[in-house]
Amino acid sequence: MSQLEIAGISKSFGKDRKVLQDIEFTVERGEFLVILGPSGCGKTTLLRIIAGLEKADKGRVIIGGKDVSSLEPRFRDVAMVFQSYALYPHMTVFENLAFALKIRKLDRARIKEKVIATAQLLGLERYLDAKPAQLSGGQRQRVALGRAMVRNPTLFLFDEPLSNLDAELRARMRLELLAIHRQLTATSLYVTHDQVEAMTLADRIIILHDGKQIGPETPRRLYDNPPDIFTARFLGNPPMNILPGNVDRERRKIVFADGAEVDCPEKVMNYENVLYGFRPEHCRIVDNGTFILKIHGYEDTGREYTVELADQRGTRIFCFTGYRPVNEQLCGLIVEKAAYFDPQSGQAIGDPL
Repeated sequence: MSQLEIAGISKSFGKDRKVLQDIEFTVERGEFLVILGPSGCGKTTLLRIIAGLEKADKGRVIIGGKDVSSLEPRFRDVAMVFQSYALYPHMTVFENLAFALKIRKLDRARIKEKVIATAQLLGLERYLDAKPAQLSGGQRQRVALGRAMVRNPTLFLFDEPLSNLDAELRARMRLELLAIHRQLTATSLYVTHDQVEAMTLADRIIILHDGKQIGPETPRRLYDNPPDIFTARFLGNPPMNILPGNVDRERRKIVFADGAEVDCPEKVMNYENVLYGFRPEHCRIVDNGTFILKIHGYEDTGREYTVELADQRGTRIFCFTGYRPVNEQLCGLIVEKAAYFDPQSGQAIGDPL
């Protein structure tokens, strides 16, 4: 039995703003599922509907096999971790962790036992007498996480909990969060706009776009086999390169605006036009390649160079390379792995990649 089932959830704000349209998925016991999408796509609204803080226009929320759609938040046995920590500033760390247990009227000895066990798991034993204002951002996020953990809920809901942390701390907290999730064998639903968080944390990902879902699917499959042009561009930094081309059926070629040609696979032969996609790591700079491009600039990341190129129409194309290119020079580009998309629907053609 799934720990969470979302069945046909839809939500609108006003007549013309459909935020969620027939969202359906399950989260299995012990799974870490990530909801990924740009700002305003309905991620947090969906999380609030699951928590009972928002009412759906239609559809059902089923937790642990029980339909909780009409239940108040306190009866749903979920714990939510917010972006803003939402700690009580006048309470100590111990009191913040113990608050939900006191409401449940647990005896003092049991509360102390659970709070200390949670604090030890999160490395907060030294800070139990401190107030939130005395803690760093990472420590406060651990307290917010501990306040959810101490209740031992059926389901953890995370609403962009790491977005207020600096880059180094976010990377460390991602690893800690995943380690805690595995140690507790918890069931977690995590909302983020950060694709790195999604790719590193998720067992499976759902992408929300224009109120509709893409997936759920494993991070690697979504990245390697994007089902549509939005996913192809949204996952990856820099994003997938996309070039429009015309299909020459007689010669079995895809012809681009600058005259460059590549072989046309069988699955594309019935199309007149196609979008030809390739990731920066799937192409390489050579002296004489399929595409002749102008180098506009590069970024040195230490490990590699991200090179920005452009074709005759000014289309930006990104490539990873191990050496520093010379600005303003023309170079060749060879694509080693490509994807094909229908320009009208935006859907991948045939089996992606």
